[in-house]
Order: sequence, then C-alpha cells, then structure tokens
Amino acid sequence: MSAHCQVTGRKPGFGKSVSHSHVRTNRRWDPNIQRKTYYLPSEGRRITLTVSAKGIKTIDRDGIEAVVARLRARGEKI
Repeated sequence: MSAHCQVTGRKPGFGKSVSHSHVRTNRRWDPNIQRKTYYLPSEGRRITLTVSAKGIKTIDRDGIEAVVARLRARGEKI
C-alpha cells in the first residue's frame, strides 16, 4: 500500500535525520494512511479508500457522496 491519500493527495515528505554527532541520514515522514470502507447509498455498494487522517475528517465534514464526486471529476477510478 503506497503512502498516498486519495482524498487530499498527501504523500510522504523527505528529509534528513540529524544525529547528535551531526551525521545526516535520509528519512521520510509518512502521512497517517488508513484503508477505510464507506457505503455509497446512491450506488448501493461499498467502496474502499486509502485516506489520511485529514481525509477522513474531510469525508466526515463534506459527506462521502460529495468527496466521491470530486474524486471522479479529478479522473480517479473508484
């Protein structure tokens, strides 16, 4: 599962870890990605989305129907 949110588009951030001796090593900060299943009443079926914690809040605020309409307008396959 890739660390990419289908709703918000959040992806990992990249940077360096700096140790006490100031040795720098590569690292990445992953978003809080969850697999969530939602029921679409208009289609009478369930869909599974890969969403971040902020994406879950967006779905709670706007509703799953509105979010799915936005995803389809963007050209994403659901």
